[in-house]
Amino acid sequence: MKLPDRRQFLHLAAGVFALPAVPRLARGQTYPSQPVRLIVGFAPGGPTDISARLIGQWLSERLGQAFVVENRPGGGSNLATEAVVRAPADGYTLLVGGIPNAVNATLYDKLNFNFIRDIAAVASISRDPLVFVVHPSVPASTVPELIAYAKARPGQLSYGSGGIGTPSHLAGELFKMMTGINMVHVPYRGAGPGIAALLGGQVQIYLGSTVVSLEHVRAGKLRALAVTTMSRLETLPDVPTVADYVPGFEVSGWQGLVAPKSTPTEIINKLNSEINAGLADPKIKARFADLGSSALARSPSDFGRFIADETEKWGKVIRAANIKPE
Repeated sequence: MKLPDRRQFLHLAAGVFALPAVPRLARGQTYPSQPVRLIVGFAPGGPTDISARLIGQWLSERLGQAFVVENRPGGGSNLATEAVVRAPADGYTLLVGGIPNAVNATLYDKLNFNFIRDIAAVASISRDPLVFVVHPSVPASTVPELIAYAKARPGQLSYGSGGIGTPSHLAGELFKMMTGINMVHVPYRGAGPGIAALLGGQVQIYLGSTVVSLEHVRAGKLRALAVTTMSRLETLPDVPTVADYVPGFEVSGWQGLVAPKSTPTEIINKLNSEINAGLADPKIKARFADLGSSALARSPSDFGRFIADETEKWGKVIRAANIKPE
């Protein structure tokens, strides 16, 4: 009998944790009857934290119970993820995760959990491009100028990230691989501290989420060289894409809500429905757009398949770049 390959396995696993069950209406109707914790694996101020607070406020208003954001930085979100995986599957401890969770499945050899196996996909929330920004002290106004400047100074420039395995880290490593430059990676405990280090001149480069970098670009505190999507952003129409100069380069982050496996399906469906309603609300859509991000509504099963695809995609990058956790 032919065994499924890795991609097939991930899709099967994603389907397992997103399969519908027979609804137990009473439990779904009474949820939530107490405050709900939204665990974030990074420091306040980053894209995951901001997405969690936007959706948490919406859910609090819609469902009549507090959805409280709790930041637990460390281990590239592994500490927060394990806390949720080990929590009771009752809908009162949830994780607002993202691309680092898909990355960590390959990055770490001996995790105490399997993200695909041990969580239930609830709802995607947002997707955000990254902006290639530099400190004003860097004498480069375009990507080609930066590449030339970096090649003339191998190992002298540093780029910050929100931590090992975060989108800002992966984008930096992919940029190094595709351009042949040598930059030093400096990880921080979240996107907020990472962008603060760039503003302070401790690092010279950051490929950061629009959520944390856009306001500083608009204020003239940072210089935007390019965006990491394949097309330009409406919020930065005059800023080219990295792919304009480095063909094929594309990176974007994403955020979503997951629960411990075995969380009742009626609770997952209720949360999904309310979150998708929020993502369709003009005020929330406008708030994400103002941050340079976009609301991203999906069903639990579609989000599960998306997580599986991201795990496969970034696993290839991790192996090719030989990225290791500290």
